[in-house]
Amino acid sequence: MIEVKNLWYIYQPMGTVALRDINLRIEDGEFVAIIGQNGSGKSTLVKHFNGLLKPTKGVVLVDGVDTRKCRVSDLARKVGYVFQNPDHQIFAETVREEMEFGPRNLGFPEDEIKKEVERISKKVGLYEYLDEPPMSLSRGQRQVLAVASILTMRPSTVIVDEPTTGLDWKGSIEIMELLKDLNEEGKTIIMITHNMRIVSLYAKRTIVMFKGEIMLDGPTEEVFSKPEELKRAFICPPSNYLIARELSKYINFKSLTIEGISSEIIKKLRGEAT
Repeated sequence: MIEVKNLWYIYQPMGTVALRDINLRIEDGEFVAIIGQNGSGKSTLVKHFNGLLKPTKGVVLVDGVDTRKCRVSDLARKVGYVFQNPDHQIFAETVREEMEFGPRNLGFPEDEIKKEVERISKKVGLYEYLDEPPMSLSRGQRQVLAVASILTMRPSTVIVDEPTTGLDWKGSIEIMELLKDLNEEGKTIIMITHNMRIVSLYAKRTIVMFKGEIMLDGPTEEVFSKPEELKRAFICPPSNYLIARELSKYINFKSLTIEGISSEIIKKLRGEAT
């Protein structure tokens, strides 16, 4: 779906090098987390996926098409971008109008727009609020609306920047479960987040960025099993990975998820673990 070849990006006029020779491939249907400290290049990288930024050097391909030769509106049909703060994205007077804006701007037929808005609003729990002003919704509901307004454009890839910022744990799980459902339906999900617990629960693949470069890239369990390398990027793995590392001399963990670790510890206490 998305292929990045020798990508460099330099912010002008200061000449700040934000990305350095990035090579990356994201396949259809993946659930990817991109993590790293502020200024590591995460947002700069993903803004190349929908054409908001164009490479200084190198190539970004979306479905085999060079993003330098595409308008942002063309790429919006393939890659949707949900901003970190939904209030920076939402502007319409009603939830319905907010969800209609994208597909109408792309030239979708009106009958299709109406059907898609109803279908998606029911899916995400906003159907009863369609004629309400967005600012009357809770912070979590506005985050869902931001995602829903992207979904009405039918992109195959959804990028979400810090999807759980400002949400309590219940709200965080609700938005992440929505993204999980979308991924299980076949959509590619790419999220930027500083919440390592959320990464460990949902991302199947994790990319670690540091100073504009990719430091680590692989299955999430594998990436979080390298605390010394993560420390260089000022990232601390979730506590379950640290616990597993300390106990690995006593227990052979088959899975480093919270459930997997708990299961092996219980087996050990019962004398069943290897």
